[in-house]
Amino acid sequence: MLDISEDGRTWVLSGPASSYAVHVTDRDELLHLHWGARIGLADAEALAVRPLPDYWPFESPLDGREEYPVEGGPRFARPALSVRTGERRGTEWTYEGHDAEDGELRLRFRDGDLAVTLHYRMRSSTDVVERWVTLDNHGPAVEVLRADSATWTLPDRDTWRLSQLHGRWGAESRLERSALTHGEKVIGSRRGHTGHQHLPWVALDTDATEERGEVYGCALGWSGSWRIAVAQLPDARVQITGGAGYDDSGLLMLGTGESYTTPVFAGLWTDGGYGGASRAWHAYQRAYVIPGADQDRPVLFNSWEATEFDISEEQQRALAERAAAMGVELFVVDDGWFGTRTSDRAGLGDWTPNPDRFPGGLKPLAEHVHGLGMQFGIWVEPEMVNPDSDLYRAHPDWVQYQPGRKRTEFRNQLVLNLARVDVQEYLWEQLDGLLSSAPIDYVKWDFNRCFTDAGWPDDPYPQRLWVDHVRALYALLDRLRAAHPGVAFESCSGGGGRIDLGVLGRTDQVWTSDNTDPLDRLAIQHGFSQIHPARVMAAWVTDSPNAMLNQRASSLRFRFVSAMAGVLGVGGDLTKWTERELAEARDWVELYKEIRPVVQRGELHRLRPPEGGLSAVQYVLGDESVVLAWLQAQRYGEPVPALRLRGLDPSASYECLKTGEVHRGAVLLHHGLRVGLRGDLDATVVRLKRK
Repeated sequence: MLDISEDGRTWVLSGPASSYAVHVTDRDELLHLHWGARIGLADAEALAVRPLPDYWPFESPLDGREEYPVEGGPRFARPALSVRTGERRGTEWTYEGHDAEDGELRLRFRDGDLAVTLHYRMRSSTDVVERWVTLDNHGPAVEVLRADSATWTLPDRDTWRLSQLHGRWGAESRLERSALTHGEKVIGSRRGHTGHQHLPWVALDTDATEERGEVYGCALGWSGSWRIAVAQLPDARVQITGGAGYDDSGLLMLGTGESYTTPVFAGLWTDGGYGGASRAWHAYQRAYVIPGADQDRPVLFNSWEATEFDISEEQQRALAERAAAMGVELFVVDDGWFGTRTSDRAGLGDWTPNPDRFPGGLKPLAEHVHGLGMQFGIWVEPEMVNPDSDLYRAHPDWVQYQPGRKRTEFRNQLVLNLARVDVQEYLWEQLDGLLSSAPIDYVKWDFNRCFTDAGWPDDPYPQRLWVDHVRALYALLDRLRAAHPGVAFESCSGGGGRIDLGVLGRTDQVWTSDNTDPLDRLAIQHGFSQIHPARVMAAWVTDSPNAMLNQRASSLRFRFVSAMAGVLGVGGDLTKWTERELAEARDWVELYKEIRPVVQRGELHRLRPPEGGLSAVQYVLGDESVVLAWLQAQRYGEPVPALRLRGLDPSASYECLKTGEVHRGAVLLHHGLRVGLRGDLDATVVRLKRK
């Protein structure tokens, strides 16, 4: 809902529980008024006439109160917009008007030949505010040094606590909460992709818990380099500014008649604590971001850990037959099926099946997999190229590089300059032809290398490749999805290196981490769940001991229950599993299929965090509830505490579908459920249904 004052200078956007309000003064200053619990237009107008505080001459009354700070004039806070022409640097804008259509509010400003439009949208049934900015240049070229998507202003409070997700390869999405102090806290990526180091999300609160208290959160929808700065200003006011690009060295050159639209930077307020914030983010993504989110994702098998590069059609057929007998629904051939790809040293860029390994192409294997009752998928890494490839030998100028500088190789590969139209068309032809050549249902799209030598010698302003690469990636995914609507896509970047609202709008799930150790995964999945839903969180059961990182041994039970918290997959070498293990795995897969709608579409409640001892999550969908619980270690023989459940009707009764026991909702909510775990690395699944 959007309310506008009679003079057309105060606006209030409202969702089910919250409102967002801004005001343009008669001096064309765009001021932030309110973000929080629902208010009316009269309340916003009362806030608009409040005078700005008096300041000593060393401070600015606009700082911490301006809705979208620009560079120039009486401002000292971090600018969201910084531009430069041949004559001057900075912005001195005037307000031109507003318009609203289909729930979107547009506030229009102008500085000479540069038009700046601020966009706001609050979709129905959600309290998430989407914000972005459009720049239209009607004059000589303008250098855009920085164009953030939004600045978010928080209300006056005594203290703030900052939540963020940090990590590295194999240890992504770990939650950290700390006191916010004066100055700036800056997170981001200067690597050309979202990065393993931070997810583009922050949350702030004063005294929230998992189930109560005000929480303000912001999430950026951009899959390239990015930056979010959280600033506590000298007067203790807090602002969050974020957008594409990591620094202010130059985002792009905007020529005459050209425009630039920033990615969406979304914000959410809730008084339901961290859990309420997560559930609101999850519902928003299922409704408005993730394609086909009402369709549950299938159980998959991926061949990588079983075969790595030693791959053949006969071997894949044998794995597929074992996977089908286990109840797997999607069989994925990972790296090694194409070109001369017998190791990571060659073949990237040549997206045709290896004739020695697949003499008839992929079609015979895909049809065999379909005959077993499964879908068929493949792994690709289209944005990369090996120097030892037919593509690179034919087009060495198609990679990012700096003339006269040493060329950096990670994993023996270089990054294709996807900003080039000829590269875009080559990849479209290759991938469209590939998906047309065989009945392929799924593509795992990987990205295993950061930008390092991001140069484009033929372009006078090579910085734009950082933006145009991501735009071209999005366009290519959109084009492939339109041409092959039955194909699902997974975003992968050495695990969780490309997870954000931007790529989630074009993919069906994401690879959360290359770390498949079930104990490590509990913390990774706990952090991931702060912002993203289980519906997109791929998780695999792999061999024990875990060969990837730590050699930790764990039971099949613990591995399965850990992976069942998201989109279940299997990645072990099934040819080495015993008949007893295969039978047990078949039972777990069958159980997951039964609980899958609740896990993938239900509301998540984090009952206990994975900080040692007992941890658990609960999913609620309609009359059904699923509890996944893990005991890391039982200390001193102490009994495992009961789990206080959430999201149930206290006046109802709930039956445990495994034991037949009937529990009162009020008892489960206030006194808890005992799950019978003991020892080390034990786990269980509890299913409850309202009677």
